[in-house]
Amino acid sequence: MITQILHSGFPLSDLVFGASLYFPPIFKAFLVGLIFWLIIHRLSRDWIYSGNVWHPTLMDLSIFVISIGIAVLLLVHE
Repeated sequence: MITQILHSGFPLSDLVFGASLYFPPIFKAFLVGLIFWLIIHRLSRDWIYSGNVWHPTLMDLSIFVISIGIAVLLLVHE
């Protein structure tokens, strides 16, 4: 009797919510690129904001875009 209550007739019924979520590949690339950017930003933050770079925000943004591009290449290569 208890097994009939717990069994709803659907295979993997506990994964319905997890199966209904969809993460597009660009989201995965964005997350991997964000991790790369955090590491690179941490290592080069003093140099970027020391005054040697003409526009630190654009430099930071370009590093972010490059890291997302590298993440896309790594995800496509796998």
